[in-house]
Amino acid sequence: MASGADHDTGPRADRRFLRIGCDFTYRAEVDTPTVFQVRPVRDQHVRVTDERLSVEPDVAMRHYVDLYGNLCSRVVLPSGLSTMHYSALAEVPDAPEEADEDAPEIAPDDLSDDVLHYTLPSRYCLPDVLADEAWQRFGALPPGYRRVQAICAHVHEHLSFDYGSSTPLSTAADVNASGVGVCRDFAHLAISFCRALNIPARYVFGYLPDLDVAPDGAAMDFAAWVEVRLGDRWWTFDPRNNTRRKGRVVIGRGRDAADVAMATTFGGPALESMVVHAEEDFAPARR
Repeated sequence: MASGADHDTGPRADRRFLRIGCDFTYRAEVDTPTVFQVRPVRDQHVRVTDERLSVEPDVAMRHYVDLYGNLCSRVVLPSGLSTMHYSALAEVPDAPEEADEDAPEIAPDDLSDDVLHYTLPSRYCLPDVLADEAWQRFGALPPGYRRVQAICAHVHEHLSFDYGSSTPLSTAADVNASGVGVCRDFAHLAISFCRALNIPARYVFGYLPDLDVAPDGAAMDFAAWVEVRLGDRWWTFDPRNNTRRKGRVVIGRGRDAADVAMATTFGGPALESMVVHAEEDFAPARR
């Protein structure tokens, strides 16, 4: 076999293929401008092909990149029933995200200008409100990767996961007090504790398949996790699952969930259904 064989003819031993996508069905009383954020960002170790994004009935669509580098699509949903459909083939590494227990924290004065704002309060992440608890629980721990992991382990143990337990208005302080939330709440609380310790942290959401893990029995949904700046790069942490995983496909990053809504409607259409899928494709089409 020639050493220069086309790597696109089939899966390599160190890569796997996923079918990812979603469907949103709305019923609107009037035409409603909407922004969808469902396509993966391109600055990750994921190759995305066979993308299909459409709305039924057919409407014009415009695309742009927001200030965080996320891919967004603008449409006007017509009055009545409409469905947005997205699907793609994603080629991902057959390995969990990287880790480095010796990755150091960076002093605030040494942070780059574009990273510094990830230490500040935002709509759902409240390091100022949770500062006393953060320093009491984690301030004496050695700074660096291990301290961030201790924060995520605490959030994982402190919060119980329960669909419908929080609302679109629930902040990190709210779920810290209630002890229950969904994956975005786990992320918001971990981010708040990190920022309270002057560790830059940002919110991430995307597709997370059940690769080499036992399914939890719940319906597939978008997942939320955290990226923390240590040393000269961002590192992935997952307070909801508290383990390194395979197959993450990032859709959006921002200060918190307010920056990366999968659908922003400028009006009040009723969401009748939402379906998300992210599963392994064992026989991707030859390209």
